Amino acid sequence: MKSLLLVTKLSGRRPWRPLAWLLLAGAAALAACSPLRLLRPGQRLLSKMAVVGPSRANEERLLALAQQKPNTRFPLPKLAIYQLGNRFYDSARIKKQLAAIRQDFEKRRAAAGSDSARLGQLLARRERQLNRKQLVLDKGNAIMRLGEAPVIYDSASTRRSVEQMTTFLRSQGYFRARVVAADTARYRHGLLLRLLAGRNAAADSADRAKLYQRVTVTYRVREGAAFVVSQLTQSIPDSGVAAAVRRAQGASLLKVGDHYNEDLIGQERARLEALLKSQGYYDFRQAYVTLEADTSYQAFTVRLRTLIANPGPGLPHRVYTLRQVAVVTDAGVGRSLRVAVADTARRTRGPGRLGQAGQSNPLGAGPRARLGPRTDTTEVDSVQFSAYRQRYNPRLLAGKVAVRPGQRYSLPRTQLTQRQFADLDMFRFNPVTYRKVGTGAPADSTAATGLLDAVVTATPAPRFQETTEFGGTYVANLPGPFVNVRFKTRNPFGGAEVLELGVRVGFEGQFNRVTGGDEYTTLFGATAALVLPQFLVPFRTNRYLSRYNPKTRFSLSDTYVSRPEYTRTNVELTYDYIWQRSAFHQFVISPFVQNVVNTTKIDSFFQHQLDSLRTYLGSPLYRSFVRLYEPSMSATSLYNSNDFNETRDAHYLRLFLEVGGLTRDLYRNARWYNPNVAVYDFAKFTADYRRYHKLSPDHFLVYRFNGGVVHALTKTDGLYTVAYDKYLFAGGSNSVRAWKPRRLGVGGFSATVTNPDGSVQRDYKSEQPGELLLEGSVEYRFPIYSFIKGAFFTDYGNTWNITADPQRPGSEFALGSFYRQFAVGSGVGIRLDFTFLILRLDLAAKIYDPTAPSNARWAVKYVYKDGDHVPAFNLGIGYPF
Repeated sequence: MKSLLLVTKLSGRRPWRPLAWLLLAGAAALAACSPLRLLRPGQRLLSKMAVVGPSRANEERLLALAQQKPNTRFPLPKLAIYQLGNRFYDSARIKKQLAAIRQDFEKRRAAAGSDSARLGQLLARRERQLNRKQLVLDKGNAIMRLGEAPVIYDSASTRRSVEQMTTFLRSQGYFRARVVAADTARYRHGLLLRLLAGRNAAADSADRAKLYQRVTVTYRVREGAAFVVSQLTQSIPDSGVAAAVRRAQGASLLKVGDHYNEDLIGQERARLEALLKSQGYYDFRQAYVTLEADTSYQAFTVRLRTLIANPGPGLPHRVYTLRQVAVVTDAGVGRSLRVAVADTARRTRGPGRLGQAGQSNPLGAGPRARLGPRTDTTEVDSVQFSAYRQRYNPRLLAGKVAVRPGQRYSLPRTQLTQRQFADLDMFRFNPVTYRKVGTGAPADSTAATGLLDAVVTATPAPRFQETTEFGGTYVANLPGPFVNVRFKTRNPFGGAEVLELGVRVGFEGQFNRVTGGDEYTTLFGATAALVLPQFLVPFRTNRYLSRYNPKTRFSLSDTYVSRPEYTRTNVELTYDYIWQRSAFHQFVISPFVQNVVNTTKIDSFFQHQLDSLRTYLGSPLYRSFVRLYEPSMSATSLYNSNDFNETRDAHYLRLFLEVGGLTRDLYRNARWYNPNVAVYDFAKFTADYRRYHKLSPDHFLVYRFNGGVVHALTKTDGLYTVAYDKYLFAGGSNSVRAWKPRRLGVGGFSATVTNPDGSVQRDYKSEQPGELLLEGSVEYRFPIYSFIKGAFFTDYGNTWNITADPQRPGSEFALGSFYRQFAVGSGVGIRLDFTFLILRLDLAAKIYDPTAPSNARWAVKYVYKDGDHVPAFNLGIGYPF
């Protein structure tokens, strides 16, 4: 009745009549789609959940402890999607299909008779069909699985949530905290109906029928005062362990005056275990460490006592020293080698012998250890290397072994040895194992030690490896196939080197400036790289730098590009030093980079266009199509704590510095130097920072700041000029995605072209190089279904010139106006995460275009109104950042 009165009021105002009917139709549709239809008698839907009251405790962790959470509404209304799929779901029909599959299998099995191969195929097929149908029966059809089933309120789950929240608060030092849950069941109209009905949206007969079907759970938290650590004491009966702990007391995570925190206590137990394992206590375990808390002395204070128990009554912890260290470099190939040489003779040496007088065998004793092929044993720097035939340089491998005879056992040195062997890319597996020598229980661990034999068991990786990749690009509205073939040779010269050869052939769509259409470009590239597992320097430093995984890399590459407008080659030779400060942080120093660019063919009309761009717009594009020599040196620092699929809460920072052309005055004016080969001096710096916030296991908020600057060091022909490929560009699938690649900028300058009829229009086709780049992105990533993920994003950025350019007014960077010249684009994306490959599809629209006329810079108003404001479609591999 209330609804009819509302329609009567609105009907008196003719302009609102269509809107009223539309709103009422929408309200009826929403009512018809109410999720309450999915509930059975006596069930209630959990509509909202909140945690109220915590001021110091971690509210996010408290929310995570709730056993039940309402259905997800953002970014996708999962319950509405589930309800849509439920309209097409018929469990009785699916059960009939399951029974039909089983009956059909029985008939086919009888027809197959004793044919085991046919029976195996039928069984596999039946299992696939049954699993698919059972999944639909258990979890619903594909649409239902894309959504979420309604969360049916369970009071027992609420009680468990209260218990877990209380336990968590006490583990954080709030020993007197209380958590109370209140489940209120009140139904409110949706926002649309409240707007239509106003105050008259009070409970009516329909509301009374729905009463108690929607539940809001509120967890009210009263923390109370936090308990503070007032005293730290230790009780360690083993004098050796006690001395080790006292020496490292400054690194303790527990401090007097801090809040009591069981998370820190757990980390402190792990720290003590790692500390003692680094000082020879091979058998030590975290279970020996206990921390007792006493709150009886003073209000809101706690005294912590660290107890480290002995292994048994009267038995102290033993300190182990390494007796021998051996490396087996052909583990896993001994049996095949023995068969190949028909060596079946049992060794005559006794247990614990390596074949040389006075040397015992750390590889083990007994018949099994004496049956392998005869080994070639070499000792280098007190490390014994054993193999059927030594294929790797023992001296180089010795530098990768961080443990030595006479040292105390150390877990960090053990892990360092494993990591350094893995970094060589020579071995599939390289575990470091220890075997105890002898027995006995000394009276005090500071006076006697046990003995260990260490063995690095390295299983060689295949010497030759070939990888072929097929893929495609989508540029200029044309799909382009490509193929990559890579060949890797391990240990070609016996020094654990890696030789890599690669060939890439592909076709890529490009805009043809001559014909004005989109055509294919032929791309061919070849690379060769030799990586040495040490620094190639005239003095010996590798022994001290081995823990940083030092490498020297020589690489040579040649790129050939054939387009209707031109044919161009690029040959590059580099010499790099590479090392790692940690598993996440890598440095690359390139003291020698030589790059030669040559354009062997150029179309006359295209040359005329280049000259026109140079004359009228000051475009440096013409420098890409001359003979060019680019000598330079560079340095890169890369920190990345994320993984390939970007699933961690992580940071990324890449710093790059390049200086080139410093030696050009030595040869530029020499008689033997070709004056047609241009060479420029320049300095370039770029910085790229990314932050990955893990909001939940599948939801991420990611942002990026990217910037750079490049400038000539001295003038060339009276101008500060750099090579074209050293300029900075904005726009494209990994930049501001609403703009075409390299077409954004420069500053507030608007590029135009003059048509044959004399009319002037904006130029969206020319690349816009700049000397200064500032850009950024914000992206929210979320799951949609299975391997399909989605994203909302906003990009912003632009490029500028550092010095004024009369031919490009408005392109110069100015502190007072640059912030008004940021281009902004937003869009949505779909990512297909196949684990080994991520396929990305992004659709982005221009929001603000600083290069447009002043009255048309809000480009969002013109979306789809003309061909220049159609959203850009980006197809790529991997995440944009």
